[in-house]
Amino acid sequence: MSLLDTTEIMQLIPNRYPILFMDKVDELEPGESIVVTKNVTINEEFFQGHFPGNPVMPGVLIIEALAQAASILILKADRYQGKTAYLGAIKDAKFRRVVRPGDVLKLHVKMVKQRDNMGTVDCQAIVDDQVACSAGLTFIVADAESKL
Repeated sequence: MSLLDTTEIMQLIPNRYPILFMDKVDELEPGESIVVTKNVTINEEFFQGHFPGNPVMPGVLIIEALAQAASILILKADRYQGKTAYLGAIKDAKFRRVVRPGDVLKLHVKMVKQRDNMGTVDCQAIVDDQVACSAGLTFIVADAESKL
C-alpha cells in the first residue's frame, strides 16, 4: 500500500505528464528519507528516440526522477507547504546500470543537511537491488512564482 498516489503527488509538486516520473510514495519519514516507485514502461515518450531498437531511460531523466522524489521529501515539511523545490546542483552523479522498459525504479532519498531554504540530499535509483544511479543533489525552496 502506498502512502501517496499519483494524484496526491501532483498536489505537492508542479510536474505533470510527460515529465512526472513517479507512481507512488512507498515510505516517507518527514525531514529524513523517502522511497518512491517509478514503473518504467515502453509507453514512455522518451523511448521513441532513446534508442530505437534498444530502449534505455536517459540518465538525465533518472536524475530528474530523483529530484522529484527529493521535492516531495522537502515539501512535506510544514514550513515549505505551498512552495516549490528547485534543483540547484548535482554532485558526483554515477550511472552503474541501464534502466529499461519493465524495470521498477526505486528512488531512495536521504536528507543530508538543511538550512533556511537550501539543503542537500543523497539519492540512489535502484533496480532489482542494483544501484542504477547515485548522486548528491542540492535544492532551493522558494515561492512557485519567484524568479531565482
